[in-house]
Amino acid sequence: IFISNPLIVSPFFQCDVCTGRKHKAIKSCLVCLNSYCQTHFDRHEEFNSRKPHKMIEATGRLQEMICQKHEKLLEVFCRTDQKCICVLCMDEHKNHKTVSAAAQRTEKQKQLKETQKTLQQRIQQREKDLQQLRETVESHKRSAQTAVEDSERIFTELIRSIESSRSELIRLIRDQEKTAVSRAEERLERLEQEINDLRRRDAELEQLSHTQDHIQFLQSFQSLSTPPKSTDVDYPLFSLYSSDGLRESVHQLRDKLEDFCKEELKKISDRVAFIRTRNYFLQYSRQFTLDLNTVNKRLRLSERNRVITNTNTDLPYPDHPDRFDVWQVLCRESVC
Repeated sequence: IFISNPLIVSPFFQCDVCTGRKHKAIKSCLVCLNSYCQTHFDRHEEFNSRKPHKMIEATGRLQEMICQKHEKLLEVFCRTDQKCICVLCMDEHKNHKTVSAAAQRTEKQKQLKETQKTLQQRIQQREKDLQQLRETVESHKRSAQTAVEDSERIFTELIRSIESSRSELIRLIRDQEKTAVSRAEERLERLEQEINDLRRRDAELEQLSHTQDHIQFLQSFQSLSTPPKSTDVDYPLFSLYSSDGLRESVHQLRDKLEDFCKEELKKISDRVAFIRTRNYFLQYSRQFTLDLNTVNKRLRLSERNRVITNTNTDLPYPDHPDRFDVWQVLCRESVC
């Protein structure tokens, strides 16, 4: 149950006269210094009908309303000493500025109103601050969500761009491979054809070397002595295609992208306010062991000398020159 103003709630005070089960008191007597339920209040009024006593609403503060020295009702306020006094205390406050408690209440009531006004203004301001803070929190949540969505979209586009570049690079590599292989296959055909022609010419020369007809030898040698013309360009096979340079370029591209991403992400992180939480500080925490030679005798150590408990009696610690006389203890580890 929420109580907006507990001062206006009537508490339950028991009758001081009831025996056994106590009933609720409705009035308190400033003369008898007792609180009465309805039944005993009626009897009290009847008994004191000739000289009525001063009655107030039931309260549990009767003893506080009576002068402890003279056992009289506190009815006067001493402004000099700022305290409530009874009429018999007036002699002790002869030269002091005194007024009736009612008059002082009237003046203080005005101050109370001013205090209430100040509090209400402060409440209004705090409620306004609370609302602004809630709006700021919601705005921050929306802003953070927008930033997350934008980041996801941008990184998705970046990944797609990299994937597109990867696909384009693979296509270029395959095209170069296809061109190089095609050129190599054409050269293979020419080389095979040239080898066949050379072998055929070698066979003809071998056959000519064994002929017994000198005229045939001389006539045929004229046409067979000149080797067949080569149809292939003489250049190294490995010059057709090499991927070493391409691989090196791709590796450099990867390194540059990684360095660029790290550098830019650091710049972005530096722009975001870093809020230190408990988990952040816990990474710097340490468990300290308390020193038995310094602990005060009214402090108990437990859990491997890491927890301190206050006691009302001296504990049987041995005497030591480092032991504190006041409630203190040092830790054994350095905190620097």
